[in-house]
Amino acid sequence: MKLQDLDIIVTSPPAPGWGGRYWIFVKLTTACGITGIGECYASSVGPDAMKAVITDVFERHMLGENPENIELMFRRAYSSGFTQRPDLTVIGAFAGLEIACWDILGKARDRPVWALLGGKMNDRVRAYTYLYPLPQHNLNDFWTNPDMAAEAAEDAVDRGYTAVKFDPAGPYTLRGGHMPAMSDISTSAAFCKAIRHAVGDRADLLFGTHGQFTTAGAIRLGKAIEPYSPLWFEEPIPPDNVHEMAKVAGAVSIPVATGERLCTKAEFATVLRSGAATILQPALGRAGGIWEAKKIATLAEVYNAQMAPHLYAGPVEWAANIHLAVSIPNLLMAETIETPFHDQLISGAIRVEDGFIPAPTAPGLGIELDEALAAAHPWTGTGLHLEMQEAPCDYVNGNNFEGGAPAPRD
Repeated sequence: MKLQDLDIIVTSPPAPGWGGRYWIFVKLTTACGITGIGECYASSVGPDAMKAVITDVFERHMLGENPENIELMFRRAYSSGFTQRPDLTVIGAFAGLEIACWDILGKARDRPVWALLGGKMNDRVRAYTYLYPLPQHNLNDFWTNPDMAAEAAEDAVDRGYTAVKFDPAGPYTLRGGHMPAMSDISTSAAFCKAIRHAVGDRADLLFGTHGQFTTAGAIRLGKAIEPYSPLWFEEPIPPDNVHEMAKVAGAVSIPVATGERLCTKAEFATVLRSGAATILQPALGRAGGIWEAKKIATLAEVYNAQMAPHLYAGPVEWAANIHLAVSIPNLLMAETIETPFHDQLISGAIRVEDGFIPAPTAPGLGIELDEALAAAHPWTGTGLHLEMQEAPCDYVNGNNFEGGAPAPRD
């Protein structure tokens, strides 16, 4: 069994675009005709440039190789160019290709991927959802309106979810950590109060920030929301400074979570050693793939930390996350995105049932990508999957951000 062909599809989900502006799917085919699907969650270069990187990584490190040799192929990519260090773009390309290899291996053995990772530890995976607007909500107002957020939270909990995530704390700015406006702190506390009142103890509150704050600013905000007992304080400062993040973790009672922007076990090990977080959130299409994420989970076990795979992408990375989650003992929960387009792309192969996802039973990832549907929604813009704003935090007029749903700019 040898890897022979590569196809890449860049798909743009329909408005409002939950999951980002585009998703990068890869399909590998072996010389004996077995196909595997993967997804690359790498967004620091445009999709055309990323397609070139994916092709280079495949042809340089994987073409003609047995898809079983995942460790060897990873070491080739990790060492490429005499680096042997985390490289977000190269490893992001490899991650999607690696996921496709596991899909091939599961199909070749007529077993789900989790069965090749140590077997089934969890019969079902606890799911959580970001709070998205309900049909009656105004899309622009929703992200800073505590009452609308509370309605969305109650709706999610009524559908079975036991955890909901939200991030009302100001702008995603490229200027690095900033001090939150007092209005942002007040809004954040109001969100927590309204959502806690709506759901009571039926669900955990997951507070996100996407690395926006200085250390002192994160601590101020954390103290303000502590009374509502969120389950986690997600990425309170930029992810490149884990020692400062550890200061936040030591100053607030809310567990710190991080990892969606980290790459390989090397970066996650630094988080664990420093005490910066006790909940790890790898995005499998970025962190290095399924096998690398399994290693990250093993490291986390040693530090009594838990795993909560991140998802702001398409349904293929979602499938990979679920197979990892089924196989590990230190699973907390896994993010999910339920949209008609996610569902249609994989013909409903993954479903949330009363807030949980059953362990897949079909071979490989347990999904088949509708390639025609994916190709029928091409990305034609010039923006990246997600983008930060250049404007600083607004201390006068308040901050209204897009909640992970980027508005068209092209």
